[in-house]
This record gives sequence, structure tokens and C-alpha cells, in this order.
Amino acid sequence: MKMEKWRAITYTLLQHSLKKNFHHPINPNFRSLTRSSSTSGHTYAFGRTCERLKPTLAHKKWNIQPCVHPLKNCMSHHPLVSAKIFSGNICRIQCRYFASLTTKIQRNPLFSTINSDDISHFEKILGEKNVIQEEEKLDTVNTDWMRKYKGSSKLMLQPRSTEEVSQILKYCNSRCLAVVPQGGNTGLVGGSVPVFDEVIINTGSMNSIISFDKVSGILVCEAGCILENLISFLDSWGFIMPLDLGAKGSCQIGGNVSTNAGGLRLVRYGSLHGTVLGLEAVLANGTVLDMLGTLRKDNTGYDLKHLFIGSEGSLGIISKVSILTPPKLSSVNLAFLACKDYFSCQKLLMEAKRRLGEILSAFEFLDSHALDLVLKHLDGVRNPLPASMHNFYVLIETTGSDESSDKQKLEAFLLHSMEGGLISDGAIAQDISQASSFWHIREGVAEALMKAGAVYKYDLSLPVEKMYDLVEEMRIRLGSVADVVGFGHLGDGNLHLNISAPQYDDAILAQIEPFVYEWTSKHHGSISAEHGLGLMKADKIHYSKSTEAVQLMTSIKKLLDPNGILNPYKVLPPSLVS
Repeated sequence: MKMEKWRAITYTLLQHSLKKNFHHPINPNFRSLTRSSSTSGHTYAFGRTCERLKPTLAHKKWNIQPCVHPLKNCMSHHPLVSAKIFSGNICRIQCRYFASLTTKIQRNPLFSTINSDDISHFEKILGEKNVIQEEEKLDTVNTDWMRKYKGSSKLMLQPRSTEEVSQILKYCNSRCLAVVPQGGNTGLVGGSVPVFDEVIINTGSMNSIISFDKVSGILVCEAGCILENLISFLDSWGFIMPLDLGAKGSCQIGGNVSTNAGGLRLVRYGSLHGTVLGLEAVLANGTVLDMLGTLRKDNTGYDLKHLFIGSEGSLGIISKVSILTPPKLSSVNLAFLACKDYFSCQKLLMEAKRRLGEILSAFEFLDSHALDLVLKHLDGVRNPLPASMHNFYVLIETTGSDESSDKQKLEAFLLHSMEGGLISDGAIAQDISQASSFWHIREGVAEALMKAGAVYKYDLSLPVEKMYDLVEEMRIRLGSVADVVGFGHLGDGNLHLNISAPQYDDAILAQIEPFVYEWTSKHHGSISAEHGLGLMKADKIHYSKSTEAVQLMTSIKKLLDPNGILNPYKVLPPSLVS
């Protein structure tokens, strides 16, 4: 009886007018759900015209209100930043987008500098048009997208094949010319831009899809393929990429693999260490290491590809990738829920894993501070649950193959969670526009923080039960001088800790660091969950790795790159590898 009552009142049709494609991380499975409709041209697998939600239990009040889609034209190929955003005040904010204490780094005196003979040699390999020296173009690739890190490279090379990458590195190694591999340049820790005058090797011209096996779902492609293009290609064959990032319109698969990019659906499909079946990489001396296997099972010797996944281009330049892609499924649901406390969020995650099981595809959370910033600083965003502000919010997405069964399972889960007091309020998206508006609240936190003023950012992995303790301790530590915000991938134990202040202040930073790293280390966490170490955290690796582990990493670096030319000053402390 309770289930029938729930079904009768659970859904409310939310009216939206926006019917465009978005760069926000909407599940690509949504694309398979559409069929003709006289209203919007599409109807989605959520089923039927819905009634306004009414209370189900006397002690609970659920109130679902219409939502207005918040996306704006400025959210173009990058979900948070477009060319327009780098003007006026926003540009000034991004230029000061610090997240770590400044570490003074000296240029390695053993590295050579570019001369005219070098330019002539590269032009023979690549042709003149692929040897870039124009100041305007170099200014763009010398700077990361947050405008936080800026190098002074005088040369960018654009190879079109693995062989050209090999010739470049062989020559650079012989001349001791330092290089920085670069893909879409969407990193957050300064890993994809020069520190000094390193030669930029941009892989964007290596963008061919080599093969796709429609039976196994194994895709083989070059490193410069843009993630969104791969998603579109696979969509036409009824498959999806196992990762989906906000920066998918710009980021490249080689960079994704080099940084072991996480994304919103790692809880469902796992990390790239599991989905990348093989790769091809070029070592510092020009040797091409062919590990481009397409087998799910290969137990012959050391699995060397894992050295390059997440090494941020410090051991070799990835040139090709083979990756296992899952089939696109027909049933997608997204719920935006409110919880009274963090313990309820934890319990909700446990229940979701037990009761939703194999259809759970995302579990994200944000606190009231994060939502308040989004509502305050992003135009057009509305709270899906406007009756009152709650302490925590959770986005739960399910993806499956049986619409009726998936819906029934989700309804049973929500009813059980409501009766157990885990959920205070909630809303369920009815179509892709509503799902996009829900996701934009979660994805819009970073943009809202930038607009709010100064922000100190930390990407941490912690035991789920301990994650929010750090947020609360940081609030006590900083008091009223800053707003401490917590959000992230709860299903993966990944906290995005952000401290927002009116302006940058050395006194605030001194209260944050090294406390945040010491606290993370004390609770056996990682100082980098998914963003990598890059330049920002290279000298802080000891907070997450033992001395013995760092020494072994240094030995591997020196073995594969004895001259240290590959992405210097990144990943490992420069003092250990110079």
C-alpha cells in the first residue's frame, strides 16, 4: 500500500524551456531515452505526466517545486570558463586563484636553452606550421585555465604521429632540452604548463580513432582525441566512455590517462587503472614503448602501463590508448535530496549501495554553504527544494537497462530512506533539462567560489566517516575570517575542501597549511584524490607516501628519464630528481 501511495505522488512535472546540449556531466545514457513528443520533441524514461508531490507520512513533508535551468551562454566548451570569463574582475580573481603555499623553484642549470639550430631541426621533423613561436599563441599555452600558473616557453611543437614525438624527444634528450607534454590544458595543479622555458609538446593534432570493436566495446585511439568527441563517436554505436568530466569539451584522452582523471561516475565504472587496457608511450630517449593491448586478461610479467597512468607525463608521453567502454543503457534517474546531517549522508550512501546496487552510477554531496554560494553567485539557479535550507544535499543517479525495475528499485529506496529519517526532502528529474539543472548546482560550486572572491582549494581522499570532520575543524580553526565549504564525490571518499575569503591573506593561508596536509596524513588520506600533484603538491608527496615509496618512485624516474627532461619540477620533489 505504501509503495502504491509513493508511486501516486512521487513525481512532479517540472517545466523547462532549455533544450540544448550541455557540457555539464549529464549521463550520456540520457541520449538513448528519447522519442517523439509534441511538447519538447522528446520524452524520457521517467515515464508519465506527473502530479505535484504531497506528503506521504505525517511526520515528513516533501515539497518538490519547479526548477529553472541555470545554464548560460558563457558555459561553452569549458564548463566553468570560456573566453569571455577572462575579462574584467573575473580575470583578476583567477589570476590569484592560489591553493598552496608558494615554493620557490630554481631552473635546473643543466637544461639547455632553445637556439636557432634547434628550431631548424624541429622544422625538418614537423614542418614550419607545426613549430609555433608566435607570442600570442604561446601566451595561451603557457598559462593554465585558472590563470594561476604561467611559464615562459618560447616554443610549442605539434606532432602528428608517434614517430614525430619519438624524433622530438630523442633530439631534446640529446640536447638536454626540458619538455612539458600538453593536451587540453585543463589541469588544476599546474602540471600541463611550463614552469620556466620548457618546450611544449602539444598532442592535439594526434586525434584519430584507430579502431572500435563493437562486440567487446574496446576503443583504440590517439592521445589527442577530445573526450567529448569520443563520447559522441561511441554514442552512435550505443556505447559510452567510462569517464565523464566537466571539461570534456576541451580535455584530451591522453591527458585524462596521464592524470588518472576521476570524474563523477567513478563509483560505477572505476578508475582508469581498471578501464585502460593498454597504451603506447614514448620515453625520454625517443624509445616507443608498445603496450597497446586490447585484452581484458594478460598476466605476462609486469603490467607496465600502470606506471604511466597518473604519472602526469613525467615518465613518458602517452601517444595511444586502448580503453574498455561500457554499453549505453536505456534507463536513467536522478534525485536531488536533502539530509539533516552528515551522518545521514553516510547512512544514505550505505543504503544506496545495498538497495540500488548495480544501477547506482553517481553519489555526490554538497553542504549548505556550497548551495548558498551557488544560489548567490550564479544567475538563474534555483533551489529544487525551496521551502527551507537544509544542512546537506545529495545527488543520486541510477543507470540501468530495465526502466520499470529501476524505477521500482529507486522508489523503494527513497521510501525506505524517508521512513528511516535519512532524507528530509527531495526532487526527481523528469528529463535531461531538469537533470542538467540538478547537476549544474553541484558543478557550479567551483564557479560560484571564484565569483565570491579569494578561494583556497584542496582535493583530498579520506575515509568517508572522517571526511566532513576536516571541514568542521577548519571552520573552528578559521572562525569568521573565511567561509569553509565542503562538497565532492561521497561515493569515492573524495572531498573538495574550499576556503572562501574576501581577499587573499597570508595569515589565513598560514592557518590552513600545513594543517590540512597534516590532518589528511594523520587520518591516512591522500592529499590528491583526482587532480594530481603537478607543480602545486610535488614537494608535499611525503604527506601521502612513505619515504621508501618516494625513493622508489625517484629511482623509476631516473631510470626512465635520466636527464630529467620530462615535465620537470612536477610530481616528485625537485630536490630528489635534479
